Amino acid sequence: MEIYIQKKASNEQKVKQLQKQYNQISFGRLLTVVVMLFALYYYQKTNNASLLYIGAFAFVGFFVLMRWHTRVAYQKKLSQAIVDCNADEIAFLERKSIPFENGAEYNDFQHPYAYDLDIFGPNSLFQSLNRTGTFMGKKSLAAHLLANTKADEIPHIQAAIKELREKLGWRQAFLATARVGQDNKSSYTRLLQWCSFNTKAVSKITTVLSYVLPIVLVGFVMGYLLTFNPIWLKYFAFLFVVNLVLAGSYVKRIMAENAHSSEINTMLDNYSQLFLKIENEDFSASKCKQLQQVLSVDGLPVSAKIKALSSIFSKLDSTNNLVVSVLFNGLFLFNIHILNACLLWKKEHAKNLECDLDVIGEFEMLNSLANFSFNNPDFAFPELNEEYKIAFESLSHPLLNPKNRVGNTIAFQPQSFIILTGSNMSGKSTFLRSLGVNMVLAGMGAPVCATQANVHPMSVLVSMRLSDSLSDSESYFFAEIKRLKQIMDGLDESPAFVLLDEILRGTNSDDKRSGTIEVVKKVIAKKAIGAIATHDIEVCLTTNEFPQVLTNKCFEVEIKNDELHFDYQLREGICQNKSATFLMKKMGVI
Repeated sequence: MEIYIQKKASNEQKVKQLQKQYNQISFGRLLTVVVMLFALYYYQKTNNASLLYIGAFAFVGFFVLMRWHTRVAYQKKLSQAIVDCNADEIAFLERKSIPFENGAEYNDFQHPYAYDLDIFGPNSLFQSLNRTGTFMGKKSLAAHLLANTKADEIPHIQAAIKELREKLGWRQAFLATARVGQDNKSSYTRLLQWCSFNTKAVSKITTVLSYVLPIVLVGFVMGYLLTFNPIWLKYFAFLFVVNLVLAGSYVKRIMAENAHSSEINTMLDNYSQLFLKIENEDFSASKCKQLQQVLSVDGLPVSAKIKALSSIFSKLDSTNNLVVSVLFNGLFLFNIHILNACLLWKKEHAKNLECDLDVIGEFEMLNSLANFSFNNPDFAFPELNEEYKIAFESLSHPLLNPKNRVGNTIAFQPQSFIILTGSNMSGKSTFLRSLGVNMVLAGMGAPVCATQANVHPMSVLVSMRLSDSLSDSESYFFAEIKRLKQIMDGLDESPAFVLLDEILRGTNSDDKRSGTIEVVKKVIAKKAIGAIATHDIEVCLTTNEFPQVLTNKCFEVEIKNDELHFDYQLREGICQNKSATFLMKKMGVI
């Protein structure tokens, strides 16, 4: 927390200094305009040539200051973005708010665990992890949360997270730059559409004329300056019109290109800055180096390619100005040159653009996990095994308040499946979610909320929280049966980590009991590892039939001073205490 407070204060000071500089440059720009107008006014009155030089000097100074002003404005934006990054971290760690996008758009109610484990949405795992500023970053983080990372890739991701964890300054600068760009899915999609849009080349004759005719036009101007013969001006005017007609024949092509490119040249310039940060940083982790190498496949830095594309888009936008368009096309056949530049860029680089942008997304995903590790230095990186062993020491849920959360040690060996009992509010569902969320984190290479862990990465299959699907005319019970079928199908493909919470609630008690027992027998027959929570004691007796595979564990509740007391500690055996009767008597229900 202290480092965030310091960085916030230092960058707030920097913003103030840049604001002062910004104001001074603004005043300087205004002064150059006044001087320029003053010089022109008095030149008309006095015909003093020195005033022309002063006016010209002021004119040049205006453009120099304008460029300087733009750079300072950008630096001020970046510094303010870093202030905001640190303010967000402080608010998050103080548990005042979670000021990050929650990824609700990625929620998939049919996914094996996304909805059940609150991976997306308000107060979700995604929202707590998310330190991305681009659409690619959010997409990459969501993808890693939803799918298994290959087991041999996980150690490389862990190493990258550990390296990036120590690069706080670089991570925050990267995030600030990403946030300043303000890209979104729509602009990202438009950019990729532009890359695949109509790449038919301009004819060779037209390309040759685009260079020859402007040179001839310059020749006519030189002829007039040397001879002052008005015939050269007539030639010039005629060729100017010819150029306009030739350029005008490509207006539809230019407009079509511009339709796919409007308002994203600034975003592209920002992408080039992100690529530059990746290219210039010194990494030691193999994962980071591998991503870096993607950006230099053909020797030319991607940052330079994207900068060039940003310049092309900027020029495309200028064609929307009628006066500029007429002048530039009449003199230089601008439409044809910019169209050729577009087509040449697409031909040489478009095929790699999506892959290059994915590198930004991967770094944002890694930065998010590195930030998670930095904020939770007591969280452990799991050791990995290939023996289907899963064990956690002091396991808890990463989103719980550190001051209040209670850790539990659990090992799924020698018995691989737990039947969990306990009264309501005793912590059963939270414990199951803790298991599921930490298995997801372990499977993507992130640290887990435990002091130590040993994990065989595997698929996570969950049936904990389903809802009626009114749009599909589907009842809760039928939705649950479908989920159980999905779990069984998943287990047919490979062993998985399975979590079940009070299944078959939509049927009578006898049917529920017998159905639950059969489900337990089926999942352990398919080599599932995991746990099921139940209130039915008879389900617990199944352990007598499969003592090598099943074990009973529970959360107990105590009555102290006529009050219920929950310690949230996992115990061996079957829950003995009953809290429902006590609560109903205490509240006068019975």
